[in-house]
Amino acid sequence: MYNMEDYDGENDYMQQEDDWDRDLLLDPAWEKQQRKTFTAWCNSHLRKAGTQIENIEEDFRDGLKLMLLLEVISGERLAKPERGKMRVHKISNVNKALDFIASKGVKLVSIGAEEIVDGNAKMTLGMIWTIILRFAIQDISVEETSAKEGLLLWCQRKTAPYKNVNIQNFHISWKDGLGFCALIHRHRPELIDYGKLRKDDPMTNLNTAFDVAEKYLDIPKMLDAEDIISTLRPDEKAVMTYVSCYYHAFSGKQKAETAANRICKVLAVNQENEQLMEDYEKLASDLLEWIRRTIPWLENRMPENTMQAMQQKLEDFRDYRRLHKPPKVQEKCQLEINFNTLQTKLRLSNRPAFMPSEGKMVSDINNAWGNLEGAEKGYEEWLLNEIRRLERLDHLAEKFRQKAAIHEAWTEGKEDMLQKRDYETASLSEIKALLKKHEAFESDLAAHQDRVEQIAAIAQELNELDYYDSPSVNARCQRICDQWDALGALTQKRSEALQRTEKLLETIDQLYLEFAKRAAPFNNWMEGAMEDLQDTFIVHTIEEIQGLSTAHEQFKATLPEADKERLAILGIHNEIAKIVQTYHVNIAGTNPYTTINPQEINAKWDKVRQLVPQRDQALIEEHARQQNNERLRRQFANQANVIGPWIQTKMEEIGRISIEMHGTLEDQLTHLRQYEKSIVNYKPKIDQLEGDHQLIQEALIFDNKHTNYTMEHIRVGWEQLLTTIARTINEIENQILTRDAKGISQEQLNEFRASFNHFDRKRTGIMDPEDFKTCLISMGYNLGENEFSRIMSIVDPNRMGLVTFQAFIDFMSRETADTDTADQVMASFKVLAGDKNYILADELRRELPPDQAEYCIARMAPYTGPDGVPGALDYMSFSTALYGESDL
Repeated sequence: MYNMEDYDGENDYMQQEDDWDRDLLLDPAWEKQQRKTFTAWCNSHLRKAGTQIENIEEDFRDGLKLMLLLEVISGERLAKPERGKMRVHKISNVNKALDFIASKGVKLVSIGAEEIVDGNAKMTLGMIWTIILRFAIQDISVEETSAKEGLLLWCQRKTAPYKNVNIQNFHISWKDGLGFCALIHRHRPELIDYGKLRKDDPMTNLNTAFDVAEKYLDIPKMLDAEDIISTLRPDEKAVMTYVSCYYHAFSGKQKAETAANRICKVLAVNQENEQLMEDYEKLASDLLEWIRRTIPWLENRMPENTMQAMQQKLEDFRDYRRLHKPPKVQEKCQLEINFNTLQTKLRLSNRPAFMPSEGKMVSDINNAWGNLEGAEKGYEEWLLNEIRRLERLDHLAEKFRQKAAIHEAWTEGKEDMLQKRDYETASLSEIKALLKKHEAFESDLAAHQDRVEQIAAIAQELNELDYYDSPSVNARCQRICDQWDALGALTQKRSEALQRTEKLLETIDQLYLEFAKRAAPFNNWMEGAMEDLQDTFIVHTIEEIQGLSTAHEQFKATLPEADKERLAILGIHNEIAKIVQTYHVNIAGTNPYTTINPQEINAKWDKVRQLVPQRDQALIEEHARQQNNERLRRQFANQANVIGPWIQTKMEEIGRISIEMHGTLEDQLTHLRQYEKSIVNYKPKIDQLEGDHQLIQEALIFDNKHTNYTMEHIRVGWEQLLTTIARTINEIENQILTRDAKGISQEQLNEFRASFNHFDRKRTGIMDPEDFKTCLISMGYNLGENEFSRIMSIVDPNRMGLVTFQAFIDFMSRETADTDTADQVMASFKVLAGDKNYILADELRRELPPDQAEYCIARMAPYTGPDGVPGALDYMSFSTALYGESDL
């Protein structure tokens, strides 16, 4: 048996209630109220275990339901009860219940197990009241007051707005029923039309409150309106018990709302992050797919056969650089910005870092982009080389055709001539003429040897340069070589025949021979001159065209001397004609030693004089074209020599802004955006330079000595400048986001920046691991290898071997940050679940917004614990998964 002692300690939770006034229990009205109230209170808890009581002093006698009641309201397991029917078994069970009550700091007042087993109504009611005080009222706390005073203060605060309600105690203040109605209306105004209640109608007021509480608030009807009205002073303990149920019902609702708000906040962050991850994955996939399709096109080195086709390829490449690539540069920059923003939000919400799918890391995209630019650079070089090659091939092919045509014209009929047997019937003079003619032919043949070798050399070069029409060139060259060999053999054969008959020939016409010997080289010189004057030329500089002009002037200077030689040769012919006329020589009217005649010499000389001014005009036009090319070079160089240093200066200025600490982050952001605006406004100058570059390419200008900058340099610098300013602005925005989320002051940010700059020895805006470790040690960190590895995994989750300033700020601020944790979210779910280890779908739909409730239901695993029910969901594993501690 437990003996009651007087309470005097500060932890006494019911100083006014320790003395169980047994005389008052003798009042039948109060005892009736307590029986009804306590019985209803007990049943409100026992029904959770699937049972109830009918008679409060009888149903607790064996101790079984008493132990069950304590287990339900405390959530703890009591010692195993005795199942026997004997008195000793019942006393043992009741003692176990009393021991448990005492273990909770409750001092029982002369209540023994035998009295409960014997059905003592006063002792049983006293024990139940003690349980109610301990488990339903003791934990009530309002403005530093607790238990009874706290409950009273709570009632006063909640009913203060209602002028006709004045709660001063737990008996007569509740007789008119308005206090109960005010509590319900304050929390659930839609349940009671308070304006229609009257203070002089307590019966209606009480019944309204009791009925609404039982129907909508799950509070059993513990009192009868008739008992309260008919009693001068309602039982205080019954009223306190009933009012405590209102407190727990409404305070539990408030906790559920708070818990639901916390869960909504966490789920909203998680849903937003998941959307950002999906957006990153799609953008990365699209960009990589575009790169995958573009690289084979750039790597295609199948040459075209004509300049027009290659020029079209060059135009397609310019469209790619001007129209197709710039949007992809923007997408790549935006992708990096989205990735950095997502990682910052994940760090701020205490989530694990985002790891993109295999092959979609920022580094993978940068590698793919590098491959694209490598292929692009090689493609442009190949295009230019191919254009040069085709230009060279066209020139060589035209030269081959001209030389081949001249040679074929020369060899026409030579085989027939060499095969004639005219010497067999010729006179001595005719034989001598044939010998001299053959000697002249051999001289001419030797002179043509160089042209044949030139034709073969040109054909060989065309083969080496992979000329598309090489088969026809080779066939023509082979025909010329075969014919040349045949001519050589026939010449040798005829020479031997003439030498056999030379002894028979004595008379020789020296003048014909001299004419033939002088006319042949002069004729060859004229043919060479005509060939040179009609030869096409390719030059790329003014110096080259000036060299050709000088050579041409030198050639023109030799014309007077050549004209003297022509007149001399014609003089020989005139002398022959004079001798023939004078001495009546019997000749066939032609020079027997050569086929060249004065008419042919004059015709070719006239042709040479006609070609000279045409050559002059061609050189003048080419000189004008080269002057225009020089103007284009200087025009491009003047702009490039300004734009190139401007881009470098802007890059250095942006770097200084991101490292130095001038003003607040907002000032730095404003400054950077002004820089960004000035950079964007500079774009027309880049476009103008692109236009000049296009003119240069269309003019087939391949070098520029006036500048070291190429259009490729300017493009790369411009793209890097745009990327750098966008990335720097994103870093400042993330710092502002971190500062606002973590509550970091501007002075703290300046201190972080000063520490970071001090150890950023290379002034690159990035620390390597050794510098970062030195920085931490200087700030008082005692670092072992394991601890430093853990910190590096936080600031460098992608293992890039570097620490950015953003990661440094995140680490310095997260140590003291107040962020949501998995345990807090788990506790919030437990509140919504009514302290159960699982939660039901209906409970989620009742407490959360529809979209977030369905989000939880779709992702929560079924609960597998022994206390589960059909449809139970495991909110514990779901909470840990939200923070990366398990799989979602």
